[in-house]
Amino acid sequence: MLRHMRRLGVACCFAVAAPGTAWAAAPGATIDKADTLLLIVSSALVLFMTLPGLALFYGGLVRAKNFLSVLMHCFGLAALASILWFVAGYSLAFRGDGALLGNLSAVGLSNLDAIRHGLTVPENVFALYQMTFAIITPALIVGAFPERVRFGWLMLFSALWLLIVYVPVAHWLWDGGWLARQGARDFAGGIVVHTTAGLAALVLAIMIGPRKGFPHSMIPPHSPAMTMIGAGMLWVGWFGFNGGSALSADHTSGGAIIATHLAACAAALTWAAAEQIKIGKPTSIGLVTGAVAGLATITPAAGYVSPLGAVIIGIAGSLACFASVLAVKHRWKVDDTLDVFAVHGVGGMLGSLLLAPFASTMLGGTGLDGGRGIGGQFLVQIEAVAVVALWSAAMTLIVARGAALILPMRVDAEQEHDGLDISLHGERAYEFD
Repeated sequence: MLRHMRRLGVACCFAVAAPGTAWAAAPGATIDKADTLLLIVSSALVLFMTLPGLALFYGGLVRAKNFLSVLMHCFGLAALASILWFVAGYSLAFRGDGALLGNLSAVGLSNLDAIRHGLTVPENVFALYQMTFAIITPALIVGAFPERVRFGWLMLFSALWLLIVYVPVAHWLWDGGWLARQGARDFAGGIVVHTTAGLAALVLAIMIGPRKGFPHSMIPPHSPAMTMIGAGMLWVGWFGFNGGSALSADHTSGGAIIATHLAACAAALTWAAAEQIKIGKPTSIGLVTGAVAGLATITPAAGYVSPLGAVIIGIAGSLACFASVLAVKHRWKVDDTLDVFAVHGVGGMLGSLLLAPFASTMLGGTGLDGGRGIGGQFLVQIEAVAVVALWSAAMTLIVARGAALILPMRVDAEQEHDGLDISLHGERAYEFD
């Protein structure tokens, strides 16, 4: 994601400012209005992915008696993550030159530069854009355990998880931290967003346990149409997710958007074909799940690969995620309800590895840094994926257990039977006479 910064040679040399001291803009640096507008529009698009895109995508997949609870999760996490980002998240992720973590020089979004160092946009716009990524990442995780967790526990867990898992990983890869110094690449969040959220989802789904009746009885979604609408919003919003990650309105952002769209198209069609072969008919849920799988898989590589590379990555991501959905639910018997690990986790990790060959000029990509070959870049990507996956899994386990010592994690059997809308929130999404 910081390709533009590394191109300017500043990814690992951010100046350290003491709290209360404003950073001076680099000599001769000016704000580019096109770049600034790109990030402002992209910020709106990425927020749109969570509210209402992800909320409707997930909400349509659960039973009607739990629909409002899913919307509550997404809206509550959007508010919570934004406040945490304002208080200290941004500063710890994107200020300072530490290998493991930033500093507290921008607590409360104070002392922001007129121009973000190494870029051509105001730092407050950059902070806003990054805030929307901090919002959607914990929101992705809630798809692993809808219909059975308490709202209070979710808020406490998510607050701790954001600061302990997401913030450090964002610094490691996007602000010149130790993985970036090793040469690891992540254009828009295959590792920072999808790997962290995917592994957290798998761990939590195992910890919390399955819904009553799983896996022996089918628990159908209450509104596939709503899920398709939400998926369409995610698809459109992903243009800001990946296109904005170029951090400049140029050929890189255009190429990232084209790659994003083509990967989603190829993945959706591939998933539909796989369903035709496997169950004899393509489904609406399968079509949109395939599109999301392609979007997740192309995310880490979107700004580095050719259109042909994006199509191949989309197909590979769709097939891998399709197989993973079957494995997690039917072979592992894990109730990752909305397939967060199988789609986002597997897709993000696979795309991060496929970046190595398809970013090379040999396969039409933009090239690899530092004279590194495909094999060398592949090993660096494996290291980054493995480290982040282990960090997210281990910290998720610790944080979830810690939060459960303060607030109960799972609802009781009666509340689960009645549905979380009425039992936890005293409301119903639908009233029928």
